[in-house]
Amino acid sequence: MVNSTKSSTNGAHDLAPVHAETLSVPGTGSFTVGDIERALLSLFPKNQAESWDKMGLLVGDPSVRVTNVGIALDPTLSAVRQAHRMGCQLLLTHHPVFIEAPESFTPASQSVVSPGSVVFEAARLGVALMNFHTALDVNPRVPQLISSMLGLSFQGIVDVVYPESQRGYGHLCYPNEESITLRTLAARCVSVFGRIPRVWGDFDMRVQSVVTCTGSQGDLAQICVERGHDVLICGEIRYHDALPAAEAGLGIIELGHDVSELPLCLVLADALEEIGMARTAMHIIDQNCNWLTPEAVRK
Repeated sequence: MVNSTKSSTNGAHDLAPVHAETLSVPGTGSFTVGDIERALLSLFPKNQAESWDKMGLLVGDPSVRVTNVGIALDPTLSAVRQAHRMGCQLLLTHHPVFIEAPESFTPASQSVVSPGSVVFEAARLGVALMNFHTALDVNPRVPQLISSMLGLSFQGIVDVVYPESQRGYGHLCYPNEESITLRTLAARCVSVFGRIPRVWGDFDMRVQSVVTCTGSQGDLAQICVERGHDVLICGEIRYHDALPAAEAGLGIIELGHDVSELPLCLVLADALEEIGMARTAMHIIDQNCNWLTPEAVRK
């Protein structure tokens, strides 16, 4: 199992095979940072990432041999330091350490922690930073994982961006039960993700179709309204996008951007195992408590 306080997913996610010759020492699970990047790029290709994205190896020496990998949603300063304490030469994340290149690379101070200071600390500690961001967002492993977590049957992609591979954003799903309400679906999200979501719509509405989306919903709310889907479960939606969609009858369950994407750490772990890395060499860094929702207290 992955070294983590989180439980792993059940079963594989149909990961594409990686040939043994991509490894430094075929059959031994011995990798360099560059080996891991090349192998994972075969699963999460750059040509399926957004043009503005920064993915792959952003910080570090490709020739460094890797014995342990830290896995996290975000390459924060604390995640870099924790990976170093765990003996990791690589921190593999969903999000990149920067989109726009930092103007400076200086140590973090008590008042300022910038992407440049994270890069500085990673380089100082010898922790390479690698991510697969939007190429991971559109990977077929993601809808399979999210739908199975929520007890839904995945049917297809709503907003197809890459027709040749049928990859894109928004995962059309159907409930496995004959009758389910928005209230039940929202409660299930609380149970699965461990956070209280923001919910728009009639709690007693009957749900026949669900569109799931990790991270920001983009234009999916409008697409759901136009195509008559009942509920959108997303990581993040702007108020002025949610309001008209809800008034048009769309139920919306907003999980929180990070909450919706934390399971992607398990997808990355499965991908590392598929290319030959031992689960005992992986360490998922728990970022589940970056923010909290205080409970109401009555005196």
